Amino acid sequence: MPITTLSSRKLNQDSSRAKKTAEHGPVFITDGSKPTHVLLCIEEYLRITGGHQKIADLLAMPGIEDVEFEIPQLRDLARLAHAATHPRADDAAAGGGW
Repeated sequence: MPITTLSSRKLNQDSSRAKKTAEHGPVFITDGSKPTHVLLCIEEYLRITGGHQKIADLLAMPGIEDVEFEIPQLRDLARLAHAATHPRADDAAAGGGW
């Protein structure tokens, strides 16, 4: 499979030629001398990516809607902190540091 390199300026001047070239292999598009994009025919793209699967499809968990999930309430875990109930509150009130 031949690899072709094409400047972005040449791509803009003759995009139909670039598309025809991509039918035979990837076409690297450059800005200056740095490759920035790759033009592929759709068949090659689908072969590389594995078809039409999306990341959401790959991460899906079939049957997850049947799993029961109960979130515990946190109100029993939270309580107010009062300085008067802290073990060192007397030291702080007397001018002593923590």
